[in-house]
Amino acid sequence: MSVTTIDPAEFRKVLGSYPTGVCVITALDEGKPAGMVVGSFTSVSLDPPLVGFFPDKSSTSWPLIEKAGRFCVNVMGSDQQHVCRAVTAKGEAKFVGVEYVISDHDLPVITDSIAAIECKMYSVTEAGDHWFVLGEVLRMETVREDDPMLFHRGRYGSFAEQM
Repeated sequence: MSVTTIDPAEFRKVLGSYPTGVCVITALDEGKPAGMVVGSFTSVSLDPPLVGFFPDKSSTSWPLIEKAGRFCVNVMGSDQQHVCRAVTAKGEAKFVGVEYVISDHDLPVITDSIAAIECKMYSVTEAGDHWFVLGEVLRMETVREDDPMLFHRGRYGSFAEQM
């Protein structure tokens, strides 16, 4: 059997044609918020209620979230690019200017996100150069009805309705 070789740049270009939603995964690390932006969030199961996402193995934020054993998926609205840009910063600057509250499950919930889904870690599976993280939903809510933030071809954007 032959092995197919796919150019990584071509892989990114082709798959970048598919838009994704944008979420910020948050947790507490020794009382401080930890977080990462993902475009790979999905619902997985109704029974039990499971959701999943795929952090890169080279992420410095993922080990902090994994150590916490639980996380919150904050679904970003189209007006929250500033939140995503802040959370992609390194170190102490990560949550500068980002408003959040600590939930009853001891998780940072970003203010005015479209939805918040609080989870406990269910499983972590190796998936190439990423991890496949499953979380069992503990609590979820729709915070506001608004357009989601999208990521497409390397840029943040929003949904445009056709007339």
